[in-house]
Amino acid sequence: MRRWRLPRAARSRCSRRSQEDEPHAMSQQPYEPYESYDPYQQPQHQHQQQYQQEHRQQYQAPAAAADTAYLPPQGQQTEPIGASLSELLQKAESARAPEPGPAPAAAAAEEPRLTYAQRARLEGRSPIIEPGLKPAALTAVLALLLAGGAALGPFGLLVPLLLLQALTAAGWFRLNGMWPARQGIALAFLGGVVADAVVLVTGREHAPGAILGTGGVWVLLTLVLQLRSHAGADERMYGLMATVSSAALTILAGGSLAAAPEAVSVGAVAVAVAVLARALPLPGPASAVVALLAAAGAGIAVGGMTDIGSAGALLGAGAGVCALVGLRVASYDYPSRFVHMTAGVALPLTAAVPALYLLGRVVA
Repeated sequence: MRRWRLPRAARSRCSRRSQEDEPHAMSQQPYEPYESYDPYQQPQHQHQQQYQQEHRQQYQAPAAAADTAYLPPQGQQTEPIGASLSELLQKAESARAPEPGPAPAAAAAEEPRLTYAQRARLEGRSPIIEPGLKPAALTAVLALLLAGGAALGPFGLLVPLLLLQALTAAGWFRLNGMWPARQGIALAFLGGVVADAVVLVTGREHAPGAILGTGGVWVLLTLVLQLRSHAGADERMYGLMATVSSAALTILAGGSLAAAPEAVSVGAVAVAVAVLARALPLPGPASAVVALLAAAGAGIAVGGMTDIGSAGALLGAGAGVCALVGLRVASYDYPSRFVHMTAGVALPLTAAVPALYLLGRVVA
């Protein structure tokens, strides 16, 4: 059976009318905007969720710790509320007490080591320390060498005199706390050598002028050298005084060449006996008196062998007094063993030289 259709003209009119009405219908529908695509929207939500979870965990952890902080540990019994006060105090003291260990040893190792002089000052001991028997024996040997050299003549006296001057220069610097001081010691010793040479050249008659002139030149030379130093003002002044005094003593020892040979022999033996008597284990005043009497007796004994005679007692006593002064200087201010073996040996003989020259002129 054939299906019924509209005529062709009717179909064309209907299709045209439907095409005209279709845009009007589409224009009447409401406009739905497209949602904009944000590629960062989903990660932001994820970060916000993660941040909230982390903060929630952080707040929950302290809360849990605070809840369990006051709980007693398992397996440990809590102290009864009625514990005595003495037990609590004992526990507090034991907690405060330092643990035993090598702390005192470490503290002692860190402390600087004190010298003998510093330890003696802290303990309040006397700063005077006598050299003792060994330096006294060395002084006696050197004094006998000087006495024998004086009997032989000026050039026989020169060798032990140079040894005496070297010990004087080194010992005086060390006694003043200046060490090492090689330049100062060499300068002072060179002054003594020059003084000896000038005395030997000019003769015994012009010896005082030669010794004073050499000392003046050496003071000027020392002053020039100290002015060229780059040390501080106080250190330069201290070095100047130590060098000048050491050179003066070393040059003064050269006065043995200017004294009479008999006076040098008598005085040297008297010094040897005086320092040996002073080293004996006797009380201080008694030891000094015994040393002076022994020096006077030695002067009489040796003076009887020479032209001086009994006047040697005066010469021996004067040399003994000067020797005790030199020995006292070498014992001052906590001296070291080196000071005793240098200044303690040389200063008794060096200090006695002026007495040998002056008293020798009187008794000769």
